[in-house]
Amino acid sequence: MAVSWLNVMGQSPDNQIDTLRLDDITVTAIKQASASVREASVTTLTRQQVEQNAVMGSKTMAEMVPNLFIPDYGSRMTSTIYVRGIGARIDQPAMGLNIDNVPVLCKENYDFDLMDIASMEMLRGPQSILYGRNTMGGVMNIYTLSPFTYQGTRLLAEYGMNNSWKAGASHYHKLSNQVGLSATAYYTSTDGSYRNEYNHRLTDWEHQGSGRIKLEWLPASDWRVSNTLSLSVNRQGGYSYEYTQTGQISYNDTCFYRRTAIMDGLTVQKHNAHYTLSSITSYQYINDNMTLDQDFTPLPYFTLTQARQEHAVTEDLVARSHAESDYQWTVGAFGYYRHMNMQAPVTFKDTGIAQLIEQHRNEALPNYPIAWDERQFVLGSEFTMPTWGAALYHQSSYRWNRVTFTAGLRLDYEHATLRYHSHTNTGYSTLRQSDGSVFAHDDIDIDDRGTLKKDFLQLLPKFSITYDFDTALPSSITATVAKGSKAGGFNTQMFSDVLQQRLMGIMGIGASYDVNQIVGYRPEKAWNYELGLHWTAWDGRLTTDASIFYMDCLDRQLTVFPDGTTTGRVMTNAGKTRSWGGELSVRANPWTGGNMMVSYGFTDARFVEYNDGKADYRHRYVPYSPKHTLFAQITHLIDLKGGDWAQHLTLDANVRSAGEIYWNEANTMRQPFYAQLGASVTLSGKRYSLQVWGRNLTDTQFSTFYFVSIGHEFLQRGQGRTMGVTLRIFVN
Repeated sequence: MAVSWLNVMGQSPDNQIDTLRLDDITVTAIKQASASVREASVTTLTRQQVEQNAVMGSKTMAEMVPNLFIPDYGSRMTSTIYVRGIGARIDQPAMGLNIDNVPVLCKENYDFDLMDIASMEMLRGPQSILYGRNTMGGVMNIYTLSPFTYQGTRLLAEYGMNNSWKAGASHYHKLSNQVGLSATAYYTSTDGSYRNEYNHRLTDWEHQGSGRIKLEWLPASDWRVSNTLSLSVNRQGGYSYEYTQTGQISYNDTCFYRRTAIMDGLTVQKHNAHYTLSSITSYQYINDNMTLDQDFTPLPYFTLTQARQEHAVTEDLVARSHAESDYQWTVGAFGYYRHMNMQAPVTFKDTGIAQLIEQHRNEALPNYPIAWDERQFVLGSEFTMPTWGAALYHQSSYRWNRVTFTAGLRLDYEHATLRYHSHTNTGYSTLRQSDGSVFAHDDIDIDDRGTLKKDFLQLLPKFSITYDFDTALPSSITATVAKGSKAGGFNTQMFSDVLQQRLMGIMGIGASYDVNQIVGYRPEKAWNYELGLHWTAWDGRLTTDASIFYMDCLDRQLTVFPDGTTTGRVMTNAGKTRSWGGELSVRANPWTGGNMMVSYGFTDARFVEYNDGKADYRHRYVPYSPKHTLFAQITHLIDLKGGDWAQHLTLDANVRSAGEIYWNEANTMRQPFYAQLGASVTLSGKRYSLQVWGRNLTDTQFSTFYFVSIGHEFLQRGQGRTMGVTLRIFVN
């Protein structure tokens, strides 16, 4: 039966969106059918839940999803993602991200603030069949408001501690019954809360602005065209890393992150009685610059700059049958192309030259010490990285009585090229130990160029069986086996260390690196075995989702420090791990106006094989992945019966928890389990809502990150108590 696109979404009397939901997934999703959604461990948030909890993007949603952890540290570039014990500190993510069905290719674009989110969902476990690369841990889908389902103007104003404020405005308008247009502008700023004791300036300041224009066109009842153009600009300090020996943040050189990003997504859909054809086309651009005092001390060791410009295009063609039939299918073809240019110079300064180069050389050959010509020089690295990939995928589901069988397969090919240019021009003098006179002088002129290429081919299957219970409300149990993968690539961060060792090798003390071996790494693969239960009871007032899983991870990508006197890190396929655990999500409406939500995740992730040549880490916990995650919330809505100006009062209390988290492979450093208490009071009328909120009200002390640089240990502390007020105004 043909369906008009105008009837896909319902509309509430006050002209605000009331998204029609099928099996906890919005019908704006292009790839999932209703049966396939129940196979996944999924967390969904409605617009009301998004606004109640101030969810603005992936990082804030992660706090509400079991076994998903996105720590807040460094900058919006450096935050990493861990799902069910899978994740890595650099390079490829373990989770995919789609905004209005458009895949975000660059991980550095994952951390953002997005205004007017209509709904969000997080599907955990491998989602590679439908979503492809880097969805081994799952995929997060974000959907924004449509001008066909909401008309009017929305205003946002917020002020909080540390002189933090937000301001936003959006307008949604139907130009006709066939054309809708919306425009959104958003800006946020904060002074920050952590101070650099070296210069007494706040480190974690930030200014961020964004805009979005969405045009939707319904040329006929069975056609839909949507185009969204967005621009975001971010400027921030960040990198509030505390030296553990002093308990202070203190470094002498500048740290900052700057990002400008553009994304345009065009979606065209043709709908008929039997299937829907969709085309999702995107252009993505990012220009960013991360500049660091890489030693994070008051001494002049070295600095790093990583400046990048990337252009990318994607195309996804999807055909999907309708849900009325017992047999459902989805078939598609996906392709992408990315072209990145990067400059990544490392500048060695006086202390770095003295302690990391001269000292090592002079200890090795004390009779003829050296002295560097100048107290600062650059190890230059420039890269060009064109990457492209293509995939074919198919998934079928067949329902027989109460049992649904699902099988899928994806063939994924990727070709990566790295063209590099490493160079330095410097020199040193060899001295006589007896009188300090110059014995000889050596000029160092290194100019290395080369091209590396890698091809990756993945075959990713999936099988599942779902049994629907004979109950009045939707309830089912599902067993799933699926394979996922995380893309391979090149370690661009390693080239400065290769160059450093090349330089020291000229002096007879450096390690010898094979560029082809140390720079490239293979894809990470995982088999996931899962049993999930979806149960609805109490006339729909109680919904429970529970799952247990076991995951075998092969060719595990690990961030390690290579042999030799180095200052960097490298991604390598160094180990095998296994993860097992469970997840429980419960939502209940126990009384009129009352809502309760609990999301708990447990993961036991350990090494099966990993020996770095210095120690055997078998049976140790995988670092940076929390063992427990917990979100619990209770809200109560009071009907004030005060007319348009005082309709409801909402009381909210919540707790966000995570831990324990091990910081190294040896498991000698850890963050114990911690909890943050939050609360809010919201007064709402027909045209506004006013919320007074507080987060981490107990001022719990915890750490979000730990690392070692040239033998020094650093931590980043979590955000302390914050309070503020948020005003939303709706004009129709």
